[in-house]
This record gives sequence, C-alpha cells and structure tokens, in this order.
Amino acid sequence: MVGIKDVARAAGVSIGTVSNVVNRPQLVSEETRRRVQAAIDELGYVRDESARQLRAGSSRIMALLVLDLANPFFVDIARGAEQAAHEAGLNVITCNSGQRVDLESSYLSMLAEQRVRGVLLSPVDTTGERLRAFARNGIPYVFVDRTVPEVQGSSVAVDDVTGGALAANHLAETGHREIAMVNGPSLLAQCRDREAGARSALQDHDVHLSVLDAPALDVASGRDAGARLLGRSPRPTAVFCANDLLALGVLQAMVAAGVRVPEEMAIVGYDDIEFAGAAAVPLTSVRQPARQIGRTAAELLIDETSGEAPVKHRRLVFQPELVVRDSTRAHRQK
Repeated sequence: MVGIKDVARAAGVSIGTVSNVVNRPQLVSEETRRRVQAAIDELGYVRDESARQLRAGSSRIMALLVLDLANPFFVDIARGAEQAAHEAGLNVITCNSGQRVDLESSYLSMLAEQRVRGVLLSPVDTTGERLRAFARNGIPYVFVDRTVPEVQGSSVAVDDVTGGALAANHLAETGHREIAMVNGPSLLAQCRDREAGARSALQDHDVHLSVLDAPALDVASGRDAGARLLGRSPRPTAVFCANDLLALGVLQAMVAAGVRVPEEMAIVGYDDIEFAGAAAVPLTSVRQPARQIGRTAAELLIDETSGEAPVKHRRLVFQPELVVRDSTRAHRQK
C-alpha cells in the first residue's frame, strides 16, 4: 500500500509538506503543490481516512440507513441529505435495510465499528431495543420519515395521519362509497398512521373501507393487490395505496384487465414520486417533501455533532399535500 512516505520520497519533499498539500494546500507554494500532486497521481496514493479520524477525534462521514433504495422517495431523501452534508464538508454513505430488521441491525453494528460521525435512520425496528444498544456507542442519530417514541432523538417526519385523511377525504368527496386501501407491512409506523388517518376521515362519510395488506411497498405487491381487487364482488370503485409504487402496480393491473382509470377505478398514491405524474394515467398522490426531509435531517445531525452547543433534540413534522391528477378526476354522483 502506497503511504505518505512514498509520496514524499518521490516528490523530494518532507512528509509534513505532503500532509500540508493534502490537508492544508494554502500553506504550500504552487510549484511544490504541483510536484507533490504529480507524485500522488503517479503512485495512486489515497489518504488513510481512518488514521486521520483517530488523530482528529471525529469522522467526516455520516451514514444514511433507509428502508428501501428501490423507492424513489428514499433516493430523494438521500439527495437532500447529501446536499446538506457536502455544504458542510462531509460525505454520506447510504445503506439499505430492505425493510429487514436483521439487515438494519447488521448495518448499525458496522456503522458503530466504523465510528461514523452520525446516522440518519429510517428504522424498521420500532421497539427501540436495537437503537438503545446502538446509542451506547455514543454515535448521534436522527430519525428520518418517522419517529420512535420509546427512544430519545431528533426526528424529521411527515404527518402521515393527515396524509391518509387527505387521500380518503378526496375519494369520499368525489362520490366513492366503496373504497379499498392497499397498505404495506403493519410493522411500519407510516403504514399504520396512513390507515388510521383514512379510517378517521371516513367516519363522517357513508363509506365502506376495506384494507388489503401487501407484503412490501413495491410495484409487484401493487400488481398482486390489483388482481385481488379485480376478483372482489362488489368491486371497490376507488383505492388508496400506502405509497406510489403500490399505486403504480394497481394501475398496471387495472390497465391489463381493461378496467378504465378513473371511470371504473380511481387510484390515489402516496409520496408523489417523479413517476407518479409520468404514469400512463397520471396519479393523484399525497406529496411528501422528500428532499427537504433529507436536507433538514442532515442539518439537525450536523448541528448535534458540531460540539458548539449542548445537544437539544428536536422533532420536526412537515405537512403533506394532496396533488390531484387524472387518476381521480372523473366525478361521480353521491
């Protein structure tokens, strides 16, 4: 492995000069910087970041551990977090739990071993057991897209109860009386909250709500749910899906079966990912400000790890917004 001594020898300078070129280039003359950089490029030298962290006592790397990187919603969260981190001179490594508790636990152990600066976490496990164990490592964390009431910590989330209510109210107010909800895994607080919001909103309407549980929040699960909806009698005239990927899968099932959307089946999604508006029938969706969530969470973590003031945990909640498109535009008589 090429070390700093090899670079110094090749460039004909001291080890301290190489260190300055890498860490404090403004202290070195332009000619010397060019000579040292040429040696670095030729030898393929890479700074030993772990050693630097030990000397400095802090890492320049924060981690983002999310539920599903196949979901564009979490990709947008990552983009927001990366923007805030880069502005602060930090980097982000992104990990995908795949909605699996065992993978989440494995990643948390790895991140503790690597002594990252902090973790932005959208947890699968909401019991708090693994998080309390992770917290004993002294590594700060901020919850993203949800909260864990049993565990102290800052969080940035969206009011999913309100979001579920927005979707259900919209369908009821456009005249639907037989509504289905395609929900995701019940262990996810977001799914429970969205269903609770929908049920609460429909209490004041003469509407029947049935719930179909999906094993995952993905398109394939949405297609399967759509097939189940097609076999129901009476068939619902509208469906609210716990996220846009489920909604896109339901839409695919309806189109394949020749069911007209929205005339025979209205569909509402959740998240308002980019693909929602670009679907064959543009989807009505409950919008979450994903990039703003990621950026705000990263800014909270940066503040908490700056060491400039005592840590004060904050729990920020954004409000969702209903975006109406063609998948629900057809008006039905009440």
